[in-house]
Amino acid sequence: MIAPDDITGLVLAGGRGARMGGVDKGLQPYRGMPLAMHAVLRLAPQVGSLMVNANRNLAAYESMGAPVWPDAIPDYAGPLAGFLTGLEQCRTPWLVTVPCDTPGFPDDLVERLAAAAEAQDADIAMAGTTEADGSVRTHPVFCLLKAELLESLVRHTQGGGRKIDGWTAQHRTVVAPFGDAAAFANANTLEELRRLDAHG
Repeated sequence: MIAPDDITGLVLAGGRGARMGGVDKGLQPYRGMPLAMHAVLRLAPQVGSLMVNANRNLAAYESMGAPVWPDAIPDYAGPLAGFLTGLEQCRTPWLVTVPCDTPGFPDDLVERLAAAAEAQDADIAMAGTTEADGSVRTHPVFCLLKAELLESLVRHTQGGGRKIDGWTAQHRTVVAPFGDAAAFANANTLEELRRLDAHG
């Protein structure tokens, strides 16, 4: 079994926050704490070590008690830039990523991703939930990946690749099923954040 100590956690908080009017999404209040702090507290017990990917307000993120690393690629290049930063700084065999805007993700997320990766001898495991029509929706930012994929991701991003699935399709990837889709509810706008705060 992949041990928690072999996994570094990464909270992705480096986005532009365009759909929130350009505010720093991870610092928006949710139930008395910044959104990203919820992710830090939820992920920390599931992994051996933890870091945050952020591109502004670095001191505010550092106050959450984890090392903070900005994107290695300029101009808010998206989640893959965060993946790349995480892999560059990762000192364990595995890295797991979570976004800063999904405060209720499962507290057994990492354990189940690790079990799926091990069972299928996969390089990458992503979370997936079953939709009402029976289809499976993947959540690629909830991703466990081998640290040795760094070189591959460097090549992909240097070639202009910015889509997660465009890169993960090059590797053995498994989707780990999660039953509770509500656990993956996220906030892309301030209105969605208000709704999540009221009902989440």
